Amino acid sequence: MVVQLVRTSRSTAGRSRVVVMYIVYIIQSQKDNSYYIGHTNDLDDRMARHNQGKSQYTKSRVPWYLVYAERHETRGEAMKREYEIKKKKSKNYIKWLINNRK
Repeated sequence: MVVQLVRTSRSTAGRSRVVVMYIVYIIQSQKDNSYYIGHTNDLDDRMARHNQGKSQYTKSRVPWYLVYAERHETRGEAMKREYEIKKKKSKNYIKWLINNRK
């Protein structure tokens, strides 16, 4: 799954500018079905690092696959949303997100 992380917008002066998008994502381990929640501005690279064992928490549960992703315009928004999901501490909520994605 490729998620577009960059969009172009017009500045007030009429010039184009690149806006980096951030992704809140949930991945699931094929090894034990556990979930990992994170955020990034380069989902392809981040997935590769998870599956190459380059992430401390996820390396023992490889392979991982993407089950949910949502876009945010700023890193702050993405971090806040990641925290909201983690704060629920609920697999049922994660399953609900996955099943009700737009």
